[in-house]
Amino acid sequence: MKRFLARWRRELRGTFSANSPAIPQWELDLEHGNDGGYFGPDSAAWAVHGSTATLVAGIQSLLIQSLHPGAMAGVHDHSDYAREPLSRLAGTIRWIFTLTYGDTAAAQAACSRVLKIHRHITGSYTTAAAEEVQYSANDPDLLRWVHLAFIEAFLASSRYVGGPMPGGPDSYVADWAVAGHLMTVNNPPLTERELHRQLAAFTPELRYDHRVADTVAFLRNPPLPRSQQMGYRILFASAVAAMAPEYRALLRLDTPRVGRVRLPVRSAAKVVLGVVRWGLGTPGPSERSARARRRRLGLDGTEAN
Repeated sequence: MKRFLARWRRELRGTFSANSPAIPQWELDLEHGNDGGYFGPDSAAWAVHGSTATLVAGIQSLLIQSLHPGAMAGVHDHSDYAREPLSRLAGTIRWIFTLTYGDTAAAQAACSRVLKIHRHITGSYTTAAAEEVQYSANDPDLLRWVHLAFIEAFLASSRYVGGPMPGGPDSYVADWAVAGHLMTVNNPPLTERELHRQLAAFTPELRYDHRVADTVAFLRNPPLPRSQQMGYRILFASAVAAMAPEYRALLRLDTPRVGRVRLPVRSAAKVVLGVVRWGLGTPGPSERSARARRRRLGLDGTEAN
């Protein structure tokens, strides 16, 4: 049994670190730096991103983002997600945690690195109105869509299976507007109401096609170790159940049910997330590094600079 648990924990940690046998160096490096970062321990960003609900949010975010044909074209034409899904996952985790827990210089460098990669992601796609348009991953509209879909997914998932959110949804939206600015998003929303207003403006551009269907199929059943597959299916179902009905309908998804009776997805997901939390340990390496940096700098653990 001990050998099985050790292997399970090793596989679980590897899923989030591209199969790294040890804590990735970038997480340890977050201990360095000269300030407390954009967020502190009492921020909504720390509460949301430090929760295992981020696993549900990550799935939902990718599902929603795929509905924009420009965002989908960039992933389809330039990403190796089907062949190297763990590498893409690890890169996304690194970006989120560096912005959340790193000092301001590290956060700025992380966004600059992503924007630099985006310069090479170009091509064309057909809009929902059947028009052929050229795109770049750094196009303002695409950057805004990805930013908005991210916040929408993290708010919905945190409500569904997460814990307390200091300051409520508006506080989280305002916190993550910092990421929007660093990613050159003009006037990112500062409240949940404004988030939904900006999301609604994208509705005419969204569509379901064979590329979206392929993405949904992949996200429904990614190549994970056998020990994680059942838990992942529950988390995928949770991401769908927590999703706003309009996006669920566009994606042609529905919550699991037997006849007319919906299955207890939320309860099952909370059990899975509890097991994951136990397997990974809390707080995570990024948060531990951030707290160590703040202690070194003499910060009180609550002040965000």
